[in-house]
Amino acid sequence: MAPAGGPLRNWSGTYSYRAAAIHQPRTVAELQSLVARGGSLHALGTRHSFNDVADASELISLSALEGKVGIDEDAATVIVPAGMRYGELAILLERAGWALANLASLPHISVAGSVATATHGSGNANPSLASAVTGLSLVTGTGDLVRVERDAPDFDGAVVNLGALGVMTELTLAIEPSFQMRQDVYERLPWEALTEEFEAVMGAGYSVSAITDVVGDTIDMLWVKTRLTDGEPATMPRELFGATAATEKVHITRGNDPTYCTPQLGEPGAWCDRLPHFLLEYTPSSGAEIQSEYLMDRANAPAAIEAVRGLGGLIAPLVRSAEFRTVAADEFWLSSAYHQDSFGIHFTWRPEPQAVAAVVGQIEDAIAPFDPRPHWGKVFGEKLDIGASCPRLADFRELAARYDPAGVFRNPFLARTIGR
Repeated sequence: MAPAGGPLRNWSGTYSYRAAAIHQPRTVAELQSLVARGGSLHALGTRHSFNDVADASELISLSALEGKVGIDEDAATVIVPAGMRYGELAILLERAGWALANLASLPHISVAGSVATATHGSGNANPSLASAVTGLSLVTGTGDLVRVERDAPDFDGAVVNLGALGVMTELTLAIEPSFQMRQDVYERLPWEALTEEFEAVMGAGYSVSAITDVVGDTIDMLWVKTRLTDGEPATMPRELFGATAATEKVHITRGNDPTYCTPQLGEPGAWCDRLPHFLLEYTPSSGAEIQSEYLMDRANAPAAIEAVRGLGGLIAPLVRSAEFRTVAADEFWLSSAYHQDSFGIHFTWRPEPQAVAAVVGQIEDAIAPFDPRPHWGKVFGEKLDIGASCPRLADFRELAARYDPAGVFRNPFLARTIGR
């Protein structure tokens, strides 16, 4: 069917899909038939990308595809429909006494789309969400339904796949017993505390994010999410690395309503209500916005942060907030944290595409010495050396050629970024 009411847009309204048709198969058999007829196709999740990674002449929405959640307590895994949102899955798992090891800041994103783009949360020891995958099923470019398990030779290439291999129908994720957390926000963190003690600051909790407008005399906020053991720690220090604990709930972007954010001020609660920054029932983040993010070797964090600060006068007028995060290394060929403990610099921009594109280019020039890897679902320029940052890129191209020999899922984004 054609998009109703004009071109389909992403959730923030800042990207218009070029697709002339959107298909909503209800069964795997319908999906296989759709793919087998060929054309230019691509899977579409919850439209939380800010670029054309999930665009094509015709899109395949996962929203109506059959599937149900199935927990295997003996194996400590859960089977999940590919189009399911993390926030919905988390509610079901928590009710059953189970949890995922980590979540992204937005619970609104689909499992398949997040995994395919190596989307992540934060935490020195927490890898990307894709690291929870133990197996997946997908319909390849030939219309065949295949299953890829963790012990398969193709596994590390097939998980973070950018939609280039086919349409994922379900994934199996590792789970663990439910746990409690608390979230505390600290304000006015000195810059030198972050740059001189980066590992310690970012290791102050299970998941830590530093929020800034880049130009301030101090870092605006430090969000610290702490796992509790038998209710401990029951308290957190009033000061942390020179920052002072907030005394009222805040939004990650100053001036926005904090009601939309997950509970703070140390109130204990379930993992699924503390790991994300935002609540599932509200519009995430700032709404109309553009996002960019770059991941680099964590050892280069202080120097890269100072390089970005040097562009503060250009960044500040456009940025709603910038966020420093950490991600543990993984084994996935196209992951931004492939074989590298990483830190990320994320930007939430005002919805001004041309101005953002110009600043993004200058940021990429400034951080080029640190071999940045982009978040695949966010806006980045053409100056990045994708080949250098993805040492298994040639292997992935070969994998994509086997799974999609006719190029059914090839799109301009893949051609432009990875030469597929």
